Amino acid sequence: MQTKNLKKNSKEEILSGLKIGEIVEGKIIEKDKTGLYVDLGSKGIGIIFGKEFAQAKNSLKSANLGDRITAKIVDLETEDGYKELSLASANQEIAWQDLQKIKESEETIEAVVKAANKGGLILTINSLDGFLPASQLLPEHYPKVEGADPLKITAELQKLIGKTIKVSIFDLDATENKLILSEKQIKKEKLVLPEINFQEGDEVEGEISGITSFGAFLSFADGIEGLIPSEEMAKENNLQMGQKLKAKIASIANNRIYLALNS
Repeated sequence: MQTKNLKKNSKEEILSGLKIGEIVEGKIIEKDKTGLYVDLGSKGIGIIFGKEFAQAKNSLKSANLGDRITAKIVDLETEDGYKELSLASANQEIAWQDLQKIKESEETIEAVVKAANKGGLILTINSLDGFLPASQLLPEHYPKVEGADPLKITAELQKLIGKTIKVSIFDLDATENKLILSEKQIKKEKLVLPEINFQEGDEVEGEISGITSFGAFLSFADGIEGLIPSEEMAKENNLQMGQKLKAKIASIANNRIYLALNS
């Protein structure tokens, strides 16, 4: 089947009931060196080409005519009347959706440590990189370094690279590409202990137990941890591991404490 003979749908048919960002499924009807054509049934013909095709080339090597694939609509109508599709975007969105389900079910995940820095570990889950702060490690994995020397902490954490550990999802936000993991949480060491009651607006005092690109963790009240979001960190210059400071509880949601610093 030649692409030039593919029947173009009218603009009305192409636009009917569709929107950019929609996830669709279809059957591969043609594949060549420059692109791939997908029969979307009543929704028309989709095409993966250009940059999108180049990004998905490796994953499409084993794809054959007749195979079904899932893709995301990035343009409702190309110059040739097809719907432009993205395989990479669809895979990423599906991965985030799967992670949301895992978080809601409090499922335990096994993942391999990919990299380490002074703040914690990087693990890949569903093709997405997640961050496991050092403060969320179990005691047997937490770096025991005298004086909290950042270089020594990093060296200890790097010993975990390549190892498989069990984690749960601490927090995630697809729009910010944020995936924070916890090893402690599996042992039910929750941030908010049932015997201690906190309310929004309460002032707490503790020390910084972890620093990430998403924010810093403040440990207080014998092991309870709250997250100081990155936008709040701007109020305090150069936060350091072990630094003592005061903060207010901005919100408590889903057994998580979010903190705000004084202006």
